Amino acid sequence: MVATYPVLSLLVIFALSLLIVRIGSIALEMTGLSPDVASFQATSAFSGAGYTTEEAEQAVTTAGRRKTVKALIRLGSIGLLGAISSLVVSFTRTGGENLVNLLSILGGAGVIILFARSRWFNRLVTPLIEWALSKTTELEVTDYSQLLGLQREYRVSEVEIDAGDWLAEKTITELDLPSEGVLILGVRRDDSYIGAPQPDVEVKQGDTLVLYGKQDRLKELAGRISGDTEARGNAVEDHEETLEEQKQLVEQ
Repeated sequence: MVATYPVLSLLVIFALSLLIVRIGSIALEMTGLSPDVASFQATSAFSGAGYTTEEAEQAVTTAGRRKTVKALIRLGSIGLLGAISSLVVSFTRTGGENLVNLLSILGGAGVIILFARSRWFNRLVTPLIEWALSKTTELEVTDYSQLLGLQREYRVSEVEIDAGDWLAEKTITELDLPSEGVLILGVRRDDSYIGAPQPDVEVKQGDTLVLYGKQDRLKELAGRISGDTEARGNAVEDHEETLEEQKQLVEQ
């Protein structure tokens, strides 16, 4: 028979840990770190892994980042990870129920991970976390934002290209992202980087695009699937409206 309460306790702690890391990752992104660097450094700080890299140095270059990393380290050290370890150890002492408990834990953890990694869930939760952080913290926007003089709604972001994405298997010309108000700054491919890519460069599965544009547009592009002409049309219309607003501001 499954040890219901210990299993549920462990899964709740696991889900809470993922949520804390996600909040920390978004907070670091809001200070100018790229999503992949922010995610890695948030996980590292919470787990206490302590990786010493150039990226780790970037994660503590501003007051806002240091506060975020410090909070993650403290939360990771107050007992969440220790509680998980204690619960796992307790399961090893339940005799014949070990296998059932282990399968329950692995199954539940798998469901939580799949749920947390789903695009629709991230599209729903990320704006809520960003809104909460913007209301309760004073995170300084630096790096990309400072160098490019970005407004609050604009970002430089990295988008990984998967099979079935709208961005996949098209040339820079065919994508025509400027008509959506998005610029391609570069393409990461394996261990190389293509800066200011030429129009005939084809975006392939496994590439990572470095994009500049409005935050909501970059998020929509990252989740747009192949053949979604409606989303493409809406994006172009939105950008045309933005251009018209900018034109009116210039003429005033």
